[in-house]
Amino acid sequence: MSSTIDLPDYRDLPESVRAHMAALKERPVVLEVKELERSFESPGGPVHALKGIDFQVHRREFIAVIGASGCGKSTLIRLLAGLDHPTGGQVLLDGNAITGPGPERGMVFQGYTLFPWLSVLGNVMFGPKMRGAGDRRAESEARQWIEMVGLSDFVDAYPSQLSGGMKQRVAIARALANEPRILLMDEPFGALDAQTRGKLQAHLLQIWRQVNLTVLFITHDLEEAVYLADRILVLGARPGHVQEIIDVPVPRPRRPDQFLSPHFLSCRRRIEELIHPRHDRDELPIPKLTAVGDEVDS
Repeated sequence: MSSTIDLPDYRDLPESVRAHMAALKERPVVLEVKELERSFESPGGPVHALKGIDFQVHRREFIAVIGASGCGKSTLIRLLAGLDHPTGGQVLLDGNAITGPGPERGMVFQGYTLFPWLSVLGNVMFGPKMRGAGDRRAESEARQWIEMVGLSDFVDAYPSQLSGGMKQRVAIARALANEPRILLMDEPFGALDAQTRGKLQAHLLQIWRQVNLTVLFITHDLEEAVYLADRILVLGARPGHVQEIIDVPVPRPRRPDQFLSPHFLSCRRRIEELIHPRHDRDELPIPKLTAVGDEVDS
């Protein structure tokens, strides 16, 4: 529908959005990526996963990263988390090179990476205890984060007793319990059904508004990127590179009814054009196996 109706230019930001973006860009840069590259050796020669990645993230900004399958989204976030090392360029946190994992960066994966032998409370207490907090202090901090994600009634439950959405809320609380400055999220809602995903998107925005937190969010869902982010980093593939950085033209606070607004649809259409250009939309060479005149779409 969005490709056939007259929509505003996605670069034509409403006044409130222009003011928001101007204020955002006045904030300090907390994360800087410079000419980042990552290559892997293979029997056929080096495979270039990422090349020439450049962008900055400001304090309390919400950045979404999107791109076609194989463009290096997960490779990028692993480099930002310090779980992998670049073959070129660098990642700077407050001007200092990232050389490994650190408590200032929290990570939430698509899979439910909880300790199955620990309760909800035990999982969220893990980070503060690793920082050296005593049991009483760790429990007090954990309960605050569990309350923030709306699971106070499930502190004694184990992961096997929770739904997928509840497990992911525990994972978010566990990441936040370390009080990171940056929350890195690798398609955290990708395995959830649409209804649960929508609830967690709204919940994440509520948390982000209340906590001094910068978010970098990997997704393959176009609507999710537009709904959540201040800016969207669109990656192209082979090798992964920045195609465009889009200022989202949808005013905050975000609401589900904005999914059908002209600016939302305009931004979504632009991302679709970048990720799936028309010349790449090849039809499969499938032979016709039905009788002549037996058409399903006529």
